[in-house]
Amino acid sequence: MIDFFNSPSNRELVITQLVEHLYLSLLPLVLGVLLALPLGRLAQRVGWLRGALQNTANVFYTIPSLALFVILPGIMGTPLLSSLNVVIALTLYTAALLVRPVRDALDSVPGHVVAAATAIGYRPGRRLFAVELPLAVPVLAAAVRVASVSNISLVSVGALVGIGGLGRLFTDGFQRDYPQQIVIGIVLTLLLALVVDLLLVLLWRLATPWARR
Repeated sequence: MIDFFNSPSNRELVITQLVEHLYLSLLPLVLGVLLALPLGRLAQRVGWLRGALQNTANVFYTIPSLALFVILPGIMGTPLLSSLNVVIALTLYTAALLVRPVRDALDSVPGHVVAAATAIGYRPGRRLFAVELPLAVPVLAAAVRVASVSNISLVSVGALVGIGGLGRLFTDGFQRDYPQQIVIGIVLTLLLALVVDLLLVLLWRLATPWARR
């Protein structure tokens, strides 16, 4: 692996693909969380939507990522090699994965706390962001960590349709019969998943100082 990094062009390639991999995995994670929050809230508050949303999310998540990367350009009218296809697909996957955890996290907030917030004048919107979501973070954080690892692995699949990320190291390595490049791609993908997971744990601890006490 040291020989691979001796070449300036190889180092530049790895850095470029690493940055693109981060962009393609973390942007959908943020967008997916923002999409899953209102959907999970609806599933929690509206009884008949609870099962419908969950079943829809389960069915959607069974669609193979490669198939979705190929189908989306025809639906959205985007170029086949546009990174927007990966961002949209992974945003939908993330939202589908997080709908139930958001619902369960909000359900985990003690009823007497919600009642007390309502009694002192908190309106539903303010109560959600000021009381319920902060208390739901410990339950939701675990699901977000799973979604982050899932996104980082799924981005690599995009290399099969010519979209960047560390998966390009796999495909290029196979085409050039260069096992060293494949190993580097695998190792960097694993390290990226580990670093992102550790950062999310740190963010969770900073957001919930009362949990440490």
